Amino acid sequence: MGYRLGVDVGGTFTDVLLVDEETGVSHRAKTASTPADQSEGVLNGIRKVCRDAGIDPTTVAHVLHGTTVATNAILQGKGARVGLVTTEGFRQVLQIARSYVPGGLAGWIIWPKPEPLAKLEHTVEVPGRIAADGSEVVPLDEDRVRAELRRLAGAGIEALTVALINSYADDAHERRVAELAAEVMPGIPVSLSSHVLPEMREYERTVTTVANSYVQPEVSRYVGNLDRSLTGSGITAPLSVLRSDGGLTRAAKAAEDPVALLLSGPAGGVTGAVWFAEQAGYQDFLTFDMGGTSTDVALVLGGRPRIGRETTVGDLTVRATSVDVRTVGAGGGSIAHVPELTKALRVGPQSAGADPGPAAYGAGGTEPTVTDANVVLGHLPQGLAGGEITLDVEAARKAVRTVADAMGLPSVEAAAAGIIDIVNENMLGALRLISVQQGFDPRDFALVSFGGAGPLHANALGRLTGSWPVIVPPSPGVLCAYGDATTCARDEAARTMVRRFSTLDDAELRAALLELADSAAARLEAEGVPRDAQTETYQIDLRYHGQGFEIPVEVDRAAVDGDLLAELGAAFDAEHKRLFSFLLDNEREVINLRVTVSGPRPEVAWRTLPEGTGDPSAALVRETEVWMDGEHRPARIYDRSKLLAGDVVTGPAIVVEMDSTTLVLPGHAATVHPSGSLLIRPAEEG
Repeated sequence: MGYRLGVDVGGTFTDVLLVDEETGVSHRAKTASTPADQSEGVLNGIRKVCRDAGIDPTTVAHVLHGTTVATNAILQGKGARVGLVTTEGFRQVLQIARSYVPGGLAGWIIWPKPEPLAKLEHTVEVPGRIAADGSEVVPLDEDRVRAELRRLAGAGIEALTVALINSYADDAHERRVAELAAEVMPGIPVSLSSHVLPEMREYERTVTTVANSYVQPEVSRYVGNLDRSLTGSGITAPLSVLRSDGGLTRAAKAAEDPVALLLSGPAGGVTGAVWFAEQAGYQDFLTFDMGGTSTDVALVLGGRPRIGRETTVGDLTVRATSVDVRTVGAGGGSIAHVPELTKALRVGPQSAGADPGPAAYGAGGTEPTVTDANVVLGHLPQGLAGGEITLDVEAARKAVRTVADAMGLPSVEAAAAGIIDIVNENMLGALRLISVQQGFDPRDFALVSFGGAGPLHANALGRLTGSWPVIVPPSPGVLCAYGDATTCARDEAARTMVRRFSTLDDAELRAALLELADSAAARLEAEGVPRDAQTETYQIDLRYHGQGFEIPVEVDRAAVDGDLLAELGAAFDAEHKRLFSFLLDNEREVINLRVTVSGPRPEVAWRTLPEGTGDPSAALVRETEVWMDGEHRPARIYDRSKLLAGDVVTGPAIVVEMDSTTLVLPGHAATVHPSGSLLIRPAEEG
């Protein structure tokens, strides 16, 4: 046995968690992120956590990493210059896109259409065509392909996408273009749509593959640099990167298919939440991850995060499997402002980020942020991140006073309370998106809160949603890193198979699914996961014949081996009824098949706290004063590391630890679970 090292890079902090696989004992470090080169912050954190734990880096057996490199490349527009090869007649596939405009009524009037990641002048078309059944209609014109590739090479492209019509049915033309590209432009990475997304719908397949090419050089460079830096630091353990669906993939595969990493960071938090909620005895819950820049929310049902088939980052939406995470621009660094025209308080989405950060950090920030408001209200202690950051209370009050003056409020505390109320409502809107608007009542779920700022607002969000208990795991500020360290390897295979139920039988559909499973299993086996340790999840996209969209339906292996079409039909009807409250008489139709193969969950021991008496006074740090409900009120500050199982902390109270701070409101109580999580409920519920 050895150590598992989980690393998560956020917009403000880089979190590192070292877990002893045998005992479950963990060590954590939190260092400032380094946006110019994320690997620098990662290495700083790794050195710090190994030094604090007193271990030799060579004893680290696994390095598991959730990264935002791909996400940031999209958001900041700093990806590669992409060349695109299309079938003749399809050169403007990205410009035509889909006729959907986000926003409310008349949103199209003011919506600036985003520029495609592959410019029109870097898009070429070549003669040759494959039919939907995989037959060749027009042979590929190789001379024309060479000429167009030479033109793209002269334009200085840094990555190439090949997306030919119907290549999901037969990829021979795409593979030949890739061979010619290796001759004409050696060294340029090539992404084939038949490899990245072997499914129907030309626009979705093309935009997803272009996104893969856009981030590929940056991700490949980052992963390579980090791998070499780890080796230079004495860590020879293999580097694995977290996928958007919460599974792990080896660094080389991540560099090849980086579009699968766009939600790598948020997926780690959801995976970590599952780990701790399971220990506390909960399988249905909402996750609430509030960091310095944004808040991510997700829904977990039956211990499994809901998985979506679309990934959205900024204005870009691609077809890639990911945890169904919704994000709002509300974090500890979100800036509060009062527009001159309306005089109505707004919070975010602009953020002070890591540099200069909130005014209270004393690093040059002057604008009022959510963190500054919490400092003014007395919700935060004087030091953060284990004493690395000392808060400047006067600077926070000065910043928040600008809001009070702009709104004519009687006190700085009133302005700070308003900032907190607004940001809580913003986050409530995100939680409603993944619960109420998908047919789920949030009162039927617990709420797992994490992130550096999440536990400060968790009790208030529980009160707004009616989701109890509010679960605050140990080390909530580094939970994403915990998720990285406690998840499993995963791979996926997919294909399009457009067939009505009446033209299909169980045997044919079963054979197609098992073929996909074998393909994904072979790749996972090549990464060191033996076949007998693998599990499969089968997902089929279904619709009514004539319908313009599909609904993904999951089935287990027993259903695949049994009355498959009957099981699928029943599951599809149930999901359609839940989503839309009605059913149709139309015949059902299969569209896409997808199989996910996962390795075993790592054997990391669960820690159990010693039993306490229920009285938390041994963990009392000091008395303090907080502003709540329009007045100053006495409160107590507790050291979380000294709380024992069964101890009950009644509000108003503040529970502090190295990487986060938990606020317990009046009329509520936090019970310490043996696993170390705090379970917050209204006091009348016990």
